[in-house]
Amino acid sequence: MTSTHTNKRNPNSRAILIVAIATAIDLLMSILMAHWSYSWFPVQASAAAPYVDQLFSIETGIGTFIFLGCTGVMGWVILFNRAPKYDEEDGDPIEGNIKLEIIWTIIPLLVVFAIAAYSIKVNETLSTLGPKQKYRLSDNPSAITSVDRTSIIGPIQVIARQWNWEFVYPDGVRSSELHLPVNQRVNLKLISEDVLHSFFVPAFRLKQDIIPGSVISYSLTPTREGRYRLRDAMFSGAYFSQNQTDVIVESEKSYSDWLTFSGEQPLQPGLNPSQPLYARRLEKGDKGWATVSPAPAPLVNDPGDPSASHEA
Repeated sequence: MTSTHTNKRNPNSRAILIVAIATAIDLLMSILMAHWSYSWFPVQASAAAPYVDQLFSIETGIGTFIFLGCTGVMGWVILFNRAPKYDEEDGDPIEGNIKLEIIWTIIPLLVVFAIAAYSIKVNETLSTLGPKQKYRLSDNPSAITSVDRTSIIGPIQVIARQWNWEFVYPDGVRSSELHLPVNQRVNLKLISEDVLHSFFVPAFRLKQDIIPGSVISYSLTPTREGRYRLRDAMFSGAYFSQNQTDVIVESEKSYSDWLTFSGEQPLQPGLNPSQPLYARRLEKGDKGWATVSPAPAPLVNDPGDPSASHEA
């Protein structure tokens, strides 16, 4: 009577140790990268900013872990498991590993579901902190003056043109820079007078397209005093990169004093940063591709200070 013995391969403790150390290093680098990612952004100046940064940090950590894991395995194979010199033979016909294929299918699926679930949660939180609503002006002309009842300040009209900004406050004060009181929920009415623009304040983690013929009602809460940059993030013509101004977040008293002082000032031309570039073009004979001439500077009570430095 003969017996058949099945020889099972003992686990390679050296390989297990190497994989464990590599995984630990990968995990440590991913945690560090997730932490470092906070420094890649401007300062957090709105109630929404911490939630956006935290989501980005988590995604950065997960992406780093996957990236280093994949490139680490590829590097190890290239260094220690490559074919000998002048070896042109085909590799061994190794069949697939069903268990391994199931594992590397299920784990990424669960990771994607987890990221999606957390992203939905953050999006719902942002919708609560800054609800927005789009109205067609032809259907609802009163949307410009209607107020988000959850806001303390507003509505402040944000008017975008090719290529300047104008801000109109509830008491009729007009400015070329947006003034906001700190820690007060503000309702903005975003309006375009010509083409598609985008209201982008990096420090607020806010980017909202402004659609012609519509008014976008958007609410936000500034949480840090300072001077921040507002940019037009949507291509709107030749000089759209110049369509920038400042958002000034100040104390409630400073904001109130500014409104009172500005309301006593006569209307005067506001900021129109694209005009000097267009004038220079005309001086050179208006050559090159056809461009749209910039809209006239808006008449405002406070034209602002374009030479003032901003934080972000």
